[in-house]
Amino acid sequence: MTNAKMTEQVKNGRGFIAALDQSGGSTPKALRLYGVAETEYSGEEQMFDLIHAMRARIIQSPAFTGDRVVGAILFEQTMDRKVDGVPTATYLWEKRGVVPFLKIDKGLEAEADGVQLMKPMPGLDALLARAVKAGIYGTKERSVINAANRKGIAAIVAQQFDVGRQVAAHGLMPILEPEVTISIADKAEAEAILQEEILKALDGYEGQLMLKLSLPTVPDFYLPLVKHPKVLKVVALSGGYSRDEANRILAQNHGIIASFSRALSEGLSAKQTDAEFDAVLKGAIDSIHAASIT
Repeated sequence: MTNAKMTEQVKNGRGFIAALDQSGGSTPKALRLYGVAETEYSGEEQMFDLIHAMRARIIQSPAFTGDRVVGAILFEQTMDRKVDGVPTATYLWEKRGVVPFLKIDKGLEAEADGVQLMKPMPGLDALLARAVKAGIYGTKERSVINAANRKGIAAIVAQQFDVGRQVAAHGLMPILEPEVTISIADKAEAEAILQEEILKALDGYEGQLMLKLSLPTVPDFYLPLVKHPKVLKVVALSGGYSRDEANRILAQNHGIIASFSRALSEGLSAKQTDAEFDAVLKGAIDSIHAASIT
């Protein structure tokens, strides 16, 4: 019953998915943007304590509820920790009405054929089993496209779908994230190849999945994916755009909702009072929500 309710929320909920899944490599930058300098902590343990405190502060904010934030993507350590004494995924769903997802990839390989595939994930089945026990609804995995290279993009899509099948075998909803770098000269061509490859791969896929894609060059370009019966939802990453710019582009793409990370936390600071923090977060959530439901 819970899974059916979560699926309904993701499919028809009027909101967006918060990406709270910065991992080891991107955590120092996320903390810097949050006003915490690297001189203020020592070692990974303190670093992850601070990033968890930031995420918990976001999750516990009065603005962070399921009527605007339909889901949240967590880092593995966030899943394993607690918010206000309650396991994070349980807190999200039972206290905030927000569907919990888990980032599962272990980073990127070196670039080849214009793309960066995901690194191997030898412990994935064990992680997925833990995720199911923790009350996680779905997962997210990221790879990156840096050129309109059909061989490379085909390899990315094949890998994404293979992992998606492994995720689905555990009863979890996969979010496939083949990110197209927004600054490349041939971005539109890369998006055209990517959509072709995804549509071909969907023909041989059983069940449903979600897609997390860079905001397209041409408005509504991904409508064939939005309307595809095997795609539960298409969500967009901000990809380096400012929040205002990401919202502006997102609003031109009907049926796609946001899954922003840096654009969501933009303007938040560890030095803010709770009232200041909640006000800034509410402004961010309201603006991303408005762009997502346009």
